Amino acid sequence: MNAATDTNRIVIFDTTLRDGEQSPGASMNLEEKLQIAALLEEMGVDVIEAGFPIASNGDFEAVNEVAKRAKTAIIAGLARAGQKDIDRAAEALKPAARPRIHTFISTSPLHMKYKLRQEPDQVHQAVVDSVAYARRFTDDVEWSCEDGSRTEHDFLCRCVESAIKAGARTINVPDTVGYTVPDEYAALIEMLLNRVPNIDKAILSVHCHNDLGLAVANSLAAVKAGARQVECTINGLGERAGNAALEEIVMALRTRNDSMPFQTGIDTTMITRASKLVSTITGFAVQPNKAIVGANAFAHESGIHQDGMLKNAQTYEIMTPESVGLNKSNIVMGKHSGRNAFRTKLAELGFELGDNALNDAFTRFKDLADKKKTLFDEDIVALVDDAVGKHNDHIRFVSLQVACGSKGPQTAALELTVDGAPLAATQQGNGPVDAAFNAIQALCPHEAKLQLYQVHAVTEGTDAQAKVTVRLEEKGKTVNGQGADSDTIVASVKAYIHALNKLLTKREKKAPEALSA
Repeated sequence: MNAATDTNRIVIFDTTLRDGEQSPGASMNLEEKLQIAALLEEMGVDVIEAGFPIASNGDFEAVNEVAKRAKTAIIAGLARAGQKDIDRAAEALKPAARPRIHTFISTSPLHMKYKLRQEPDQVHQAVVDSVAYARRFTDDVEWSCEDGSRTEHDFLCRCVESAIKAGARTINVPDTVGYTVPDEYAALIEMLLNRVPNIDKAILSVHCHNDLGLAVANSLAAVKAGARQVECTINGLGERAGNAALEEIVMALRTRNDSMPFQTGIDTTMITRASKLVSTITGFAVQPNKAIVGANAFAHESGIHQDGMLKNAQTYEIMTPESVGLNKSNIVMGKHSGRNAFRTKLAELGFELGDNALNDAFTRFKDLADKKKTLFDEDIVALVDDAVGKHNDHIRFVSLQVACGSKGPQTAALELTVDGAPLAATQQGNGPVDAAFNAIQALCPHEAKLQLYQVHAVTEGTDAQAKVTVRLEEKGKTVNGQGADSDTIVASVKAYIHALNKLLTKREKKAPEALSA
């Protein structure tokens, strides 16, 4: 199915790797980006915006590597209106089978006056020049009018018409600051469809931010008004309050096909897997009451609801858990479970591991099974997630021994490897966690400040694994790290080390001026 020939087909443009990564703390390394990109392509995402190539060498490399590996998805790279940005994006996208250059400039009076310090005629000329220049490298060019929802209509129509005339095949109208409301945004889309004479030569796209909690509602209103591409992220990840959530857009279109008779190419049974992967990699936990992918999304506690569910699930469920990849397990795991059963369980949970990763996970599973009588699916997910994207880490955990209690002193004896070299230190602190973090500081000196330390149990019971989230800040850059272990202090150290490794990746990143959209 093609959006150009099927007017009911909605193009799903995922920007988790670009706009999602702009969320404070959500830095991803190359291996993590490649894992997410592979899963996005497998689940049927049409366009993957892999990064902003001129932002850093790391972003360039990520776009380039995703472009090399993608087989079916369009791979997009973001660029401002200048030739240097477009050159860098084009170079990064060279290996792509289906490259797209996504170029943008601000068009609202506020942004033109105070951010760009340019007159409307200068901005209009930049639109024409940037799109025409990008067309030298690919025939798939997308143009975005940053702060489009607050742009004067006459000027917006003029810019859109000129961008299409210069060769843009997709026109994106972002609600950059999350200011608009559904009826207003729908009217904006209808206005463009009615007033721009060559609008039929491009696909209209929307990109909504969630500052007022309306990103999904605005996106769906725009689709009903005639937009045919939606830009979104897994779990609604993104700067400030985030972006429109891919899973909510897709499941709303599927569940309410009577009201919105449109289709996407997304395999919805992979949604839960994608959500968990992005949550694990970024360290952004999904709130329990989050639509579609929250832990409580299909939980029913009210007696009236439970009674109705037992009689007919449709009384209180508008979609099935299985439709988003939440399948009830038939395999109970324990200390006597073998490697084949473990492999089957992982496949059931949506994990496909290579032999080395499987052997490592199986060893850790056996260790955990010796400590816990009952292993839940969540235990195995946490166990595997704890190793996701960490095999290229500079700093690695080896062992920890702590002495704690009310009498003190609380001490932590920690062993790490840093770039393969073994290091050890013993430190005291105000409690075992503080002592352990002081030991990390002694072995890996840094200036990062601890902004968040959060612990929650993966399952019920006193023998539950702990999952810890740590947020570090250094010179305005924030990163999240996660760690899981049956020992809370070990999980805390793993989370802190995970965050430090991410900080090493993020240090080289420098967001260019006027990066938004």
